[in-house]
Amino acid sequence: MRNLLALLLLAGTAAAGEPTLDPVKLERFVLQDCGSCHGLTLKGGLGPDIRPETIEHYDAEGLKTVILDGIPDTAMPPWRPLLTEEEATWIADYLLKGKTP
Repeated sequence: MRNLLALLLLAGTAAAGEPTLDPVKLERFVLQDCGSCHGLTLKGGLGPDIRPETIEHYDAEGLKTVILDGIPDTAMPPWRPLLTEEEATWIADYLLKGKTP
């Protein structure tokens, strides 16, 4: 009974419009969308290498800003219209750690 109640509460929260992170979807986004410019292995392409050892000069907040607002006069677009701040934070952590946060 308690499991059913927990399931109903979770369903109610999602239905109330509170966003939930989907790590599988976000990892796919990084590998496909970011990878389309940064290379499928993120080692660079049109955009630079974005593996952890090459972006360690960024902190998570700075990288999140780059993800959301892009870099003017470069091919790095702003993703703010498509990503929430929470999703951008997850992606920044993922890129800095090289794995699922």
